[in-house]
Amino acid sequence: MKLAVVGGGSTYTPELIDGFARLRDTLPITELVLVDPAAERLELVGGLARRIFAKQGHDGRIVTTSDLDAGVEGADAVLLQLRVGGQAARNQDETWPLECGCVGQETTGAGGLAKALRTVPVVLDIAERVRRTNPDAWIIDFTNPVGIVTRALLQAGHKAVGLCNVAIGFQRKFAKLLDVAPSAIHLDHVGLNHLTWETGVRLGGPDGENVLPRLLAEHGDAIAGDLHLPRPVMDRLGVVPSYYLRYFYAHDEVVRELGTKPSRAAEVAAMEKELLEMYGDPALDEKPALLGKRGGAFYSEAAVDLAASLLGGGGSPYQVVNTYNNGTLPFLPDDAVIETQAAVGADGAVPLPVAPVDPLYAGLIANVTAYEDLALEAALRGGRDRVFKALLAHPLVGQYAYADGLTDRLIAHNREHLAWA
Repeated sequence: MKLAVVGGGSTYTPELIDGFARLRDTLPITELVLVDPAAERLELVGGLARRIFAKQGHDGRIVTTSDLDAGVEGADAVLLQLRVGGQAARNQDETWPLECGCVGQETTGAGGLAKALRTVPVVLDIAERVRRTNPDAWIIDFTNPVGIVTRALLQAGHKAVGLCNVAIGFQRKFAKLLDVAPSAIHLDHVGLNHLTWETGVRLGGPDGENVLPRLLAEHGDAIAGDLHLPRPVMDRLGVVPSYYLRYFYAHDEVVRELGTKPSRAAEVAAMEKELLEMYGDPALDEKPALLGKRGGAFYSEAAVDLAASLLGGGGSPYQVVNTYNNGTLPFLPDDAVIETQAAVGADGAVPLPVAPVDPLYAGLIANVTAYEDLALEAALRGGRDRVFKALLAHPLVGQYAYADGLTDRLIAHNREHLAWA
């Protein structure tokens, strides 16, 4: 089995490598290709990757290349984990929106739109080249904003499934609190990428006992603390929102906080510098502890599980993925991309039935879906007016003066990445 990772020079790749090594019985990789244009980073990451495989007794071959076409040729699956513009662009996404009094974040709001505009054309070009080289390959998208990018891939006819680590993070957290195996936890996970709620936590599968009320009663303080939300708010909702919901539920508070400290991108850039120095040590043969602070916890386990199921192996029967709505949420169009529990197999992902969604959540889901429609249109066709309309539609912006100012800043900071600008 051959897998290719586009963006393989990421400092986070050793987490993925560690998962591939530990879970090789689930996903028996014979060749793993790390593809990245940054040759120096790629060599450091590739060297550590080979040492991790060797230490854990994995006999798969690891290849590094900057040649995308050669890297994906013959691959059974291609994982996308790229960041167009690097941490420098992310730092801009997290700072210039604050000048207009709006949240600066890399996957939602104005910063998330900027990332989508930079990313969608690049990902579609990569996917077309994958299709020419190997039309049967599955594309697993971990590139943010996952919902918009996955929708772009699906609408272009690619065999694609989107993946995020939020759900598996909750699964592992809840399993630990309940002292059960993670596989015993089935989430009623509803919404869009980075806009989700856990409306049920079931033991044993989709029809299992819902223990969410017990979780909230016995562990509500710990869960709320991790989400940086007041416990009473979570109790009144009766669900567990994704931590990204704080940008919506406490927008002004978050804006004030972000204005008092360095951006997350600046923190990550400093970590990356230190990590790359570590990766250059020929004695290092395991992922360093510092990598745990980089973000993306449990991504490797989720990626292995999804790839194994898509390739006909031993993955879990139900997984939280990003895929077409196809009537699952009746208040959204069929071609909206939702993040939900799905039955995953060699033919792709089929969403499981979802109980009627409370209007409190359905309204926000519908609003952000409308924004994503406009964001994808702007990413595919360009133009200041399309950018403005997408920003005006986003609930974190929503005022024409803000949308105007943010549009000017977005274009100014991203001109080199926007062919139409």
